[in-house]
Amino acid sequence: MSKQENGRLPAEGSIITDPSLEHAQGGFTRRDMMRTLLAGSLMTVGGTGLLTASGSAMAQAAQTGKRGGKMRIATQTSSTADTLDPAKTAHSTDYTRVHMFYNGLTKLDGKLGPQMVLAEEMLTNDAITWTVKLKKGVIFHDGKPFTPADVVFSLMRHKDPATASKVKVLADQIESVKASGPNEVQIKLTSANADLPVILATAQFLIVRDGTTNFSSANGTGAFKLKEFTPGVRTIGVRNENYWKSGLPYLDEVELFGIPDEAARVNALLSGDVHWINDVNARSTGRVKGTAGYTVMETKSGQYTDLVIRQDVAPGNSMDFTLGMKYLLDREQIKMAAFRGYAVTANDQPIDPTNRFYFAGLPQRAFDPDKAKFHLEKAGVMGSTIPIVASVAATGSVDMAVLMQQSAAKIGLKLDVKRVPADGYWSNQWMKVPVGFGNINPRPSADILLTQFFKSDAQWNESGWKNAQFDQLVVAARGETDFTKRKAMYADLQTMIHEKCGIGIPVFIINLEGMSTKVKGIDPVPLGAFMNYTCAEYVWLDA
Repeated sequence: MSKQENGRLPAEGSIITDPSLEHAQGGFTRRDMMRTLLAGSLMTVGGTGLLTASGSAMAQAAQTGKRGGKMRIATQTSSTADTLDPAKTAHSTDYTRVHMFYNGLTKLDGKLGPQMVLAEEMLTNDAITWTVKLKKGVIFHDGKPFTPADVVFSLMRHKDPATASKVKVLADQIESVKASGPNEVQIKLTSANADLPVILATAQFLIVRDGTTNFSSANGTGAFKLKEFTPGVRTIGVRNENYWKSGLPYLDEVELFGIPDEAARVNALLSGDVHWINDVNARSTGRVKGTAGYTVMETKSGQYTDLVIRQDVAPGNSMDFTLGMKYLLDREQIKMAAFRGYAVTANDQPIDPTNRFYFAGLPQRAFDPDKAKFHLEKAGVMGSTIPIVASVAATGSVDMAVLMQQSAAKIGLKLDVKRVPADGYWSNQWMKVPVGFGNINPRPSADILLTQFFKSDAQWNESGWKNAQFDQLVVAARGETDFTKRKAMYADLQTMIHEKCGIGIPVFIINLEGMSTKVKGIDPVPLGAFMNYTCAEYVWLDA
């Protein structure tokens, strides 16, 4: 629902490549495919061997940074419910905090592909039973060694309702986790899901010590140790001198806190009180860029504000009405007027160009008032007044609605824009009105996005669209381990949404962050701010 590259060789290990037809050569088996896709390995030219990043390569990467200094980060959220328990994390401040103190089995790169962290490799033949080889020599902040028991406990605790995990619906796919060797665990799923390594990169799945129930402190394996934590006020982490990744972190200390007001957040940045802020309004970019020593980072992502047409009530139960409204979306005008150019033109498909499963071959739906009028006449709504609900809660939706209203007037359709307050919009208006808007944050995988927002039984099926063929294909794609076949399935799914679903996606919104030019080592990830909330571990300050 609402707010929740540059692939470099990470210091912790090797990068994951996406296998494709050109990689598949003689002797390349299904198991090789899964090893290549999921083990964090670089393929040799022959396509049959596996290489991992050498220690010297990691050391060389670590030497590029400057050690020392304290960085201050301000986010847009602050709450007395702030937590040190990864399972309960719910917003950007939480995510940034827990990534300071804990590691996951995997993390995501700039293409949203999984890379290994506490896992050395993940192997499977059927995408149901997974063997996870674990890193050796990793220790928790309390000096205890990282073991398979920590993984078993960390993953299985999400299935217990008492944990109140924010990812219980994802964890319910896990049937069992058990130690299968001194540095190995076996994860068995209820059904095939080739995205398990992607799912395990979610902040809530960070690894905690076996048996941990008290989260007044943070005992993880991460780059920083907890110095201070006051919920709703601030968090301070100091360098973990015994961190298992050689040369990291660069920073001595990181202070994290929330400033909910955007203007105050920008002022804090430009006055030198903080080094990095997120959720910068497009209207503030000129001021930030125009101040010496500061800049704006633009990260393309899968976030979008969408036109939502309920297809289970009139007038959206007419496919002609849906198509007519989509043809009224002037994407280039929306891009410039609603988002000041900080957006990428979209095509009514929810998977964006940063995603490895994006289907670029879908013909672009153009702004076409004549086609819009043709379909709206067939739907029998010309001469009627159609209410369209918008709110500042759905970023850019008020501007989008007004632009659509102006275009509709030129063909004889009256759109009545009803602006409602942000307070209560998501509970009282979203998914409840015949024509309105949503605002969808990026999801870590195509499967999670399609499952949460487009399957017939999805909790957040915005338009009420139901398509049994689509549902079956989502499940089939989830379990397909051949990358090329899976990509073709996702192309079909995007085409179905584009042609039949009551969702209009005009643009993908560019994420804007403000920062001091002293911050170095930035490697954006198109999923969340602050390098998908992992920045503290990798960046440094250049005085």
